[in-house]
Amino acid sequence: MTKAPPLKNDCFALPPGVDWAPVDDALALLHDRLHPVVGKSSVGLDQALGRILAADVIAPRHHPPLPNTAVDGYGFAGALPAGPHALPLVSGRAAAGVRFDGTVPDGAAIRILTGAALPHGVTTVVLQEDVTVDADTIHVNGPIKDGANTRKAGEDMVAGQVILAAGRTITPADVGVLATVGVDQVQVFDRLRVAILSTGDELLAAGQPAQPGQIYDANRPMLAAMVRQLGHDVVDMGIQPDDPKTIRAALDDAAARADVVLTSGGASAGDEDHISAALNDAGAMALWRIAIKPGRPLALGMWQGTPVFGLPGNPVAAFVCTAIFARPALSYLGGADFAEAPAITVPAAFSKRKKPGRREYLRARLVDGRAEVFASEGSGRISGLSWATGLVELPDGALEVAPGTPVRFIPFTALGI
Repeated sequence: MTKAPPLKNDCFALPPGVDWAPVDDALALLHDRLHPVVGKSSVGLDQALGRILAADVIAPRHHPPLPNTAVDGYGFAGALPAGPHALPLVSGRAAAGVRFDGTVPDGAAIRILTGAALPHGVTTVVLQEDVTVDADTIHVNGPIKDGANTRKAGEDMVAGQVILAAGRTITPADVGVLATVGVDQVQVFDRLRVAILSTGDELLAAGQPAQPGQIYDANRPMLAAMVRQLGHDVVDMGIQPDDPKTIRAALDDAAARADVVLTSGGASAGDEDHISAALNDAGAMALWRIAIKPGRPLALGMWQGTPVFGLPGNPVAAFVCTAIFARPALSYLGGADFAEAPAITVPAAFSKRKKPGRREYLRARLVDGRAEVFASEGSGRISGLSWATGLVELPDGALEVAPGTPVRFIPFTALGI
């Protein structure tokens, strides 16, 4: 196994003069400042699904390896002009895995079955349905083009060709491609270990009896589910109280056990925002004020060489900031390509007047090809995330949306969540 170089301690420092960062600028900064932080290993095909390729995969052989037939029929050389033709059959046949040992003379034909390598002297195959067999002769009507119903060697993949590029997440189809050319081991990045912790004296885990003033922690289980869905490993750091020493100890533990840390709550600049305070004390903290709704404050820093993403405490804001910022960053840290949110353009089924200044993300779903939005934009209404199947992204500038206005829709499935 090989290791990756660590991130620089000031990798999240904002450029001079930057206060509010547009979404696109924030994404560009993450892309420029990050690199994979995980090691590399070799795994077999049975362990490759969902892993991120750490090196290009080169085809060791052609596919198909030899010219072959695409149909059951009869093979011969060249083309046949229009009109009737009679071709004598040679003895024997060609079948998949059993190559004909010999040469088919010019003007003769041979029985050949789907997938069989073309015998020497054969360049063309006629469908058996188009042939009449009379003793040792076939009768067929032309015209038939040279090369009909055959496949060339390397028609699909050529030996020496890059068939899967580094940074790609391996799919079931990719496993089939690898097996087809005989590749049984691939070099992959080790799974990114993501520590997740929530902060707040008011929080408790689901299943515990709640006292007045307490609320159940939604962020940690929600973020853990998102991280697992994205193919990373979760290190659950639990709920930490609003105590500086306890939070620092939890960050120490998280940095020792994980490659990156996600926190929610305590990431702004208030009296109880201990995540920001701890990162500030470590001298490696940047509070990115991002022009986004919901969201805005995103605390980014390094703790003992481990990157920390301080997400908002509001569940909807935490979800959106994870989907838009943490998701591509985690993938990149784990060796994958930096993939920003893919969107499709659909007509709106709602009305809204948007002020300039911030990019907005609305919980939405498609109904009959049109984007409906959740009844409330309140960022505490977590039920809207379950109701939605994606997000409508409204641009940074002012906009008036009426039913039928084209809007950008980002499906959750396209985000991998």
